[in-house]
Amino acid sequence: MASSSEPATPSWRPKLVLASASPRRLALLQQAGIEPDALLPADVDETPLKGEGPKDLAKRLSRSKAEIALRTARNREDLKDSFILSADTVVVAGGRILPKAEVVDEAAACLRLLSGRAHRVYTSVCLVTPKDTIRERLVETRVRFKRLSREEFEHYLASGEWRGKAGGYAIQGLAGTFVIKLVGSYTNVVGLPLYETVALLDGESFPVRFTWLNAA
Repeated sequence: MASSSEPATPSWRPKLVLASASPRRLALLQQAGIEPDALLPADVDETPLKGEGPKDLAKRLSRSKAEIALRTARNREDLKDSFILSADTVVVAGGRILPKAEVVDEAAACLRLLSGRAHRVYTSVCLVTPKDTIRERLVETRVRFKRLSREEFEHYLASGEWRGKAGGYAIQGLAGTFVIKLVGSYTNVVGLPLYETVALLDGESFPVRFTWLNAA
């Protein structure tokens, strides 16, 4: 018989779908002891609408990703009662929304804007419950880069690490050496603010600590 001082461990947990193909977001969830039951990445046009600000863009894209994954999940018997989690990250420098760099010219333009100045990173997290209730959180982090030398600039572009990254850099990689100051959530800059994500899941009674007792 378990001691009354031991935390209760549920024998079952609802399923969780991550609406993302990002290995970074998956790794962050796993860091928190949460293993998604399925990955349902959504292909959405990430071009900002005319006059759309970075906060609204992040919120619109994260919700769109969740809604697309939701339609797929609800049509699958194994996922029809699952939670759906999505996120979108937007980087802003000098009043400009920076792209997810796919070619070296885009990455170079991003680095020129980021070098020696501060920028902001916004991530919107969207959670859809099994009852189709939608919960959202928007997180902002301020980051300041050092002034990059020509060698740093050229070698980072040559590394290819920027490919597919919002703002053309990955703070958890080589570009972490460029950061002078960070105010806010580090995991937000990586792509999924863990505190806010876990708070959303907790608030909807998802057992986020289901695996913690056996983590060792």
